[in-house]
Amino acid sequence: MQSSSILSFLAALVLAATSLQAQNRPAKAATSRSVNTTTVAKWPEFSMSRAEVEAHIRFLASDELEGRRTGEQGNRVAARYIAEQFRQLGLKPASTTDDKPDYFQTITLEKVKAAGSGFMLIGKDTLHLGKELVVMASGPANLSGEVVYVGYGLTDGDDGYKGRDVKGRILVAQGGSPDAKGPREIFNASAAKRKLAAEKGATALIELYSESIPWGFVNQYFNREQMSVATTGNTSSPLTHVWINNANNQYKQLKEAGQAVTIRTSGRARVTTLSANVAGIIEGTDPTLKDEYVILSAHFDHIGVGKQSGTPYQPDDSIFNGARDNGMGTVAILEAAKALSLQRPKRSVLVVALTGEEVGLLGSRYYAEHPLVPLKQTVFDMNIDGAGYNDTTIVSVIGLERTGAKGEIEAAAKAFGLSIFAEPAPEQGLFDRSDNVSFAAKGIPAPTFSPGFKSFDDAIQKYYHQAIDNPESLNFAYFQRFCQAYAYAARLIANRATRPQWSAGDKYEAAGKALYGQ
Repeated sequence: MQSSSILSFLAALVLAATSLQAQNRPAKAATSRSVNTTTVAKWPEFSMSRAEVEAHIRFLASDELEGRRTGEQGNRVAARYIAEQFRQLGLKPASTTDDKPDYFQTITLEKVKAAGSGFMLIGKDTLHLGKELVVMASGPANLSGEVVYVGYGLTDGDDGYKGRDVKGRILVAQGGSPDAKGPREIFNASAAKRKLAAEKGATALIELYSESIPWGFVNQYFNREQMSVATTGNTSSPLTHVWINNANNQYKQLKEAGQAVTIRTSGRARVTTLSANVAGIIEGTDPTLKDEYVILSAHFDHIGVGKQSGTPYQPDDSIFNGARDNGMGTVAILEAAKALSLQRPKRSVLVVALTGEEVGLLGSRYYAEHPLVPLKQTVFDMNIDGAGYNDTTIVSVIGLERTGAKGEIEAAAKAFGLSIFAEPAPEQGLFDRSDNVSFAAKGIPAPTFSPGFKSFDDAIQKYYHQAIDNPESLNFAYFQRFCQAYAYAARLIANRATRPQWSAGDKYEAAGKALYGQ
């Protein structure tokens, strides 16, 4: 039997088992004495069973799904499993394929393989791929010539091209930009430089890298496969674009006229592949509020197997199962979908499992540019993501104080014996590192609801992007209550009389006012 058939067969078995569990087992309230039994009595759908939670995670984080890496078969099987859960629950498909309703929002992605070889000559110095040289983009190349320095290479002004004709030339640009501080800004600036250089007809672009991200990280990251949303109509070989380590300004001579270089590389092969967000709608019950949407989101991808993960591994266990990151989140949105479909809230709810978070927030970015329900009618996104947990008495919420639904989230956690810890590990800048930021950038209040942690300590690092992050290592009693609290918070927010609002002065408040016409 082919591997795809085996995976599909296993998915069908788990689907059937989950269905039988639901049919044959009476609902039971959570057994913890700290659970608010009044809440469970009022909303019996929140008495979701631990066995069902466990069954979901044991499939989604199984070895058979091979780490759910975006663009790989295990990721597609996970997407199918989620879609069939939505179908079983009666969620309305949120997308269309061939003019027919569908749960899949299909995304065409481009895989860029690591360069196999490359070096660069600057006078008597040889810069080697994987040491002083990183190939950002290129087809096979063998280029020599004098360089032209273009400042940051982002404008036609004094600190840029100055109106010069650079067609057929090798360009040198300073790394980053005057405003680029974090990784996102640095990488975005680099992509903008490559685009402008290509438009002006240059043959190559060299960036002098001396930014805040350590060169060792840059070197490791870009010497493995990257992924991006494919650009339609772009079939030509990309401009040769390299970064060189200029941390000590040792290659400052490249800013001077008359300097010659040679660049040789095998290039970075590009192939396209498909992935998909999975989305379903629970229609609200209120005649007016049902036209507004609360999004429940979590990424279902992880980092794959062995070398493709970019993380050290042992030969006897090379599968990165991703139970915590983000199997827990995926199961929680499934359980919330079940709870809310059993008794629908006033507002409509879009439940969306996002692909491609681990390779650059690709699924959420794509959704933000191609929304399945109008962004203006989307009042909130409660995202789930996490590296793991080190405190089973709490839920950690990144953005709790900023996004206007603190009371509802705290009440939901308390109902299931949990406390809320706001803004964990602030030094990590977590709000802008997960899928919630794709919604926030459009103006939608979007916190991230995470398993309990206060800091990135050894208990987190032990499992984060490690092969031992498997279902057997989870505390299922805590996991069940985490799912219950999330689902209950979703109901409370969807039933609010008023929309949640950004805190005054928040950096995304202006985007919110622009989106909602405030």
